[in-house]
Amino acid sequence: MKKAPLVFSVKGNSLDDGPGIRSVIFFKGCPLDCVWCHNPESKNPDAELSFDAQKCVGCDTCLDTCEEDALSRDNPFFVDRAKCALCFECAQNCPSGALSRTGEEWTVEKLVAKVSRDLPFYKTSGGGVTYSGGEPTLNLEFLAELVAAVKAKGIHNLIETCGLFDLDRFRELILPHTDAIYMDLKLFDPAEHKKRCGVDNGVILGNFASLAEEAKTGRFTLLPRIPLVPGITDENENLEAIAQFLAGLDIHEVRLLPNNPTWHDKLPTLGGESPFGPDSPLRQWLPQERMEECKGIFRKFGIENM
Repeated sequence: MKKAPLVFSVKGNSLDDGPGIRSVIFFKGCPLDCVWCHNPESKNPDAELSFDAQKCVGCDTCLDTCEEDALSRDNPFFVDRAKCALCFECAQNCPSGALSRTGEEWTVEKLVAKVSRDLPFYKTSGGGVTYSGGEPTLNLEFLAELVAAVKAKGIHNLIETCGLFDLDRFRELILPHTDAIYMDLKLFDPAEHKKRCGVDNGVILGNFASLAEEAKTGRFTLLPRIPLVPGITDENENLEAIAQFLAGLDIHEVRLLPNNPTWHDKLPTLGGESPFGPDSPLRQWLPQERMEECKGIFRKFGIENM
C-alpha cells in the first residue's frame, strides 16, 4: 500500500484561499523548487524537525532527551541535522513547543471529519475546502479519494496547484470532484522558470491552456495566480508575456499575489538561511504603488485582478 502524503497544517476559518470561509489542507512535498517559496516547510515531502529559537525557554529538557547528541546551543541552528534521527522525542518532550514535528500522516477519514466540522460556515458563506501545499497533486490517488469524500458531503472543493501534473490522470481522478482550480503562473520564459523554480514550464502552460478550454463548459472555475516577487516575477516583460498568454485563452481574471517577506524567518527553523540579504527587495512587502502598476499591465490586455 502506498504511503499517505504528509500534511503540515489544517487551517480553519481562512478567508484568503478561495470564496467564503474555508478550511485549507496543506500537503508536504512539491515538484518545484522556487527560490522565494512562501512555505519552505512544504518543499520536502518527508517529516522535518523544526526549531523556533524565539519559543525556547532554555530548560535543556531536549538536550537530555536526544540520544543522538544532535542538539547543542553551539550548533548554528541548534539542530545538527546530519546527526538527527528524526525520532521527534525532543519535540514530544519540549514544554514550550520550540521543537516541533513538521508533517503528520492523516487518513482520509480523519481529514474529512476535521473539515466537516465547519460545514455550517461553508454553507452560509459559500465557502469550502482548499487543498494546498506544497503541491496537493503530488499524490493524485490520495487526493482523489479525499476530494471525492469531501464532495460527497456537499462541500465546495478548490485545488491550489503549481500546475505540474499528469493532466490525463488529473482529469480522471480529480476534476470530477473539483469546483475550482487556482493555478500559479510564475515565469513565462522556460529558461528563467527552470533557473528560478527548478523545472521549465512547458507542462504547466500546456495544462493551463487545456484546462482553460475545459473551464468554458462551466463545470469548474479556473483562476490564474501570479506571485509578484520583486525583480523576478514582477518584471514588466514577464507580466506582459503572461497577460498576452492569458488573453489568447480568453481569460479575463487573474489574482496577483503581492510579495510576502515573512517566509525568510521560517528558513532558520528548518536549518537554512535566506539567500537574500537584509537589503533585498524580497525582504520587503510589495509597495502598493508597484501593485497598481502590475494591475495596469493586465488591464491593457482586458484582464482584471480579483
